Amino acid sequence: QAGSILSDQNKKAAEGDKNTLERLHKIKEIGLRTKKVFEKGNIDEFGELLHEHWLTKRGLSDKVSDDFIDEAYDTARKHGALGGKVVGAGGGGFLLFYCPNDKSRLVAKMKELGLNPMWFSFEYEGAKIVFHS
Repeated sequence: QAGSILSDQNKKAAEGDKNTLERLHKIKEIGLRTKKVFEKGNIDEFGELLHEHWLTKRGLSDKVSDDFIDEAYDTARKHGALGGKVVGAGGGGFLLFYCPNDKSRLVAKMKELGLNPMWFSFEYEGAKIVFHS
């Protein structure tokens, strides 16, 4: 659950845990680099930053991921994704991947794992619902 992960992370940070503080600073730095990447339009570099963020975040807590998410992430990387992350977690959510090329290979492998694609695009006016079933 996201709440217990964040609570543990906040406790470690408040106690001055060196690993936690270094990783939190690294995540902030990745965020700043991501902004620059978007401003330059280098979206492939965004995929690489997603992967760097994933590796950094995973080191904060063993609760950030589980065996299934790890398998899906590793499979995605082997089948075209440059990087990814868990979005909207805490008992549910999505695995978001950036795959610049043959997405059909990635989608087929994710379906084999029981995951279904949900296509998205960047929105410059903020989040909005475009379909509701």
